[in-house]
Amino acid sequence: MSTSKSPEGVASPWKALATDLPSSLVVFLVALPLCMGIALASGAPIVSGLIAGVIGGIVVGLFGGVPLQVSGPAAGLAVMVFGFIQQMGLAMTCAAVAVAGVLQMILGGLKVARGALAISPAVIHGMMAGIGILIVLGQVHIVMGGAPQSSAWQNVKELPGQIADLHGAATLLGLLTIGLMVAWQFVPGKLKKVPGPLVAVVSATAAATFMGADVARVELPENIFSSIQLPTFPKGDWVTFGTAVLSLALVASAESLLSAVATDKMHTGPRANLDRELFGQGLANTISGMAGGLPITGVIVRSATNITAGAKTRLSGTLHGVWLLLFITLLGSVAGLVPLTVLAGLLVFVGAKLVNVHHIRELQKRGELAVYLVTVAGVVGVNLLAGIGMGLAFAVLRLLWHLGTVKVDVHQQAHASYLVRISGALTFVGVPKLSTALAQVPSGSKVELDLAVQTLDHSGHEALESWCDTHRKTGGSVFAESLEDVWSRKGTVKPSSPVVVDGPNHNSLVSGGAQ
Repeated sequence: MSTSKSPEGVASPWKALATDLPSSLVVFLVALPLCMGIALASGAPIVSGLIAGVIGGIVVGLFGGVPLQVSGPAAGLAVMVFGFIQQMGLAMTCAAVAVAGVLQMILGGLKVARGALAISPAVIHGMMAGIGILIVLGQVHIVMGGAPQSSAWQNVKELPGQIADLHGAATLLGLLTIGLMVAWQFVPGKLKKVPGPLVAVVSATAAATFMGADVARVELPENIFSSIQLPTFPKGDWVTFGTAVLSLALVASAESLLSAVATDKMHTGPRANLDRELFGQGLANTISGMAGGLPITGVIVRSATNITAGAKTRLSGTLHGVWLLLFITLLGSVAGLVPLTVLAGLLVFVGAKLVNVHHIRELQKRGELAVYLVTVAGVVGVNLLAGIGMGLAFAVLRLLWHLGTVKVDVHQQAHASYLVRISGALTFVGVPKLSTALAQVPSGSKVELDLAVQTLDHSGHEALESWCDTHRKTGGSVFAESLEDVWSRKGTVKPSSPVVVDGPNHNSLVSGGAQ
C-alpha cells in the first residue's frame, strides 16, 4: 500500500512532528540568547532582536526555499546596523530594513539569487571575520563593565584603560560566560547535545543571582505589542537612507544564500530553491522592519544545530519562532534576570568564532589569502561597505593578473631552429608579452610551437595566427599542434602530433572563440 508523502519528503505529518518538535526546542534554546545578544551588539533594544527571531522563524520557515535553514537576526549584520542606528536612529533604520526586504522580494521574483554566489568566498569569509573582530573589540568593553566605542581604533585605544579599571562582578560574569562557552566545546558527546549558549547564559545568570551582583540586566517591556516602534521614513538625507537600504539588502541576501548553500551540503533532503528563499527572506525583513525588528538572514550555526538535532522539514524552523513568541509574551520577566555582561561574553565568543581558522587555511592553499586579508583590513579599518568593496576590487585585480600571467620561452636549437613554449593563460591581457617574446625569433627560421596553455581566448588566437602567417611569409615554417588538441587536453602539458604550418593552404592554427 502506498503512503502519501508531504512536499518535504516525510511520510506523514505525525512523523514530521515527532522529529521536528524536539529539534525546534533545541534551536529555540540556541536562538534565544543569540537574539538578545545580537540586539545588544546592534545598539538596539533587546526586544528588537527577539521580534526578528520570531518573524525570521515563522515567516521564512513558512515561505522560504530552504526547508532546514533557520533564520533570524545575525551577528554578520550587527556592526552595520549599529552604524545605521547611530546615524539615523532606530525608527529610520527599521524603515530601511523594511524597504531592503521589498528589494529582496523583487530580486527573488527576478530569479537572480544565483548571481550572489558569484561573489568570491574569500570576500565573504573576510567580511565575516572583520565583523567578528569588530564585535569582539566592542563587546569586550561591556564584559569589563564599560561601554563600546564608535570605531575599532577607539575600542583598541580605550582598552588599556578598561583593563586598568575592571568592574568586579560584571567582569567576572562576562569572563565566566566566555570560559563556559570555550569549555563546552570539549565536553563528551551526550552532554554536547545541550546547547552551549544556553548552558553559559543560564549558569552565569544563576551565579549573578546567587552573588546578588549589582549589574545592568536585560530590560523587556511588560507588553511587547504596545512597545513596538513603527518605522519612520526620512524627511531629508535620502542618500544615507538609500545607502542603508542597498547595504542591508545586498549583505543580508549574500549571507542568506551562502548559508543556504552550506545548509544544503549538510543533509540529503530536499534541495534549496534559492529564488524562493530570497523572496521569503525579503518578506520576513519587510515585516520585521515594520514591527521594529532587526534585519533577518539565514544563519548557518542555527541551521547546523537544527539538522544535527534531527529536523526533517521546515516545521522545525517555524516552531522555533513560535516558541520565541510564547517566551517573550509569557515569560519575558525571566529574560530580565540575564546580565548584559553575560550576553556580551556570549558575543565575544561568537565574534571570535567568525574568524574561522579552517577558512584561512583553505584560502591560503588556494592562493586567495590576500583577498581575505584585504577585506578584513577594510572592514575593521574603514567600514563594512568599504571592506567589501576593497575585497571585490582586489579579487578582480587578482583575476586580471592571473589572466595576464602568460609565460613565453624562446629557445634556440640545432640547425637554426627555435622552440617556443607558451604556458599559462593566453588572453588579451597577455598579448603584448607574447608579441615581445615572439619578436626574438629571426625571420625565415624553423619554429616548433608548444602550446601548454590553460586558457586561450580569441585575442590570443588572433595574435598567434597573425604571427604564424607573417612568419610564413618571410620563408619560415611553424610546427604547431591544432587548436582541437589544445582544447581537448584542457591545459595539460601532454604533447600531441604537430601540424605543419608552412604553405598558402596551411591549417588555421586557431578557429573559434574563447576556451
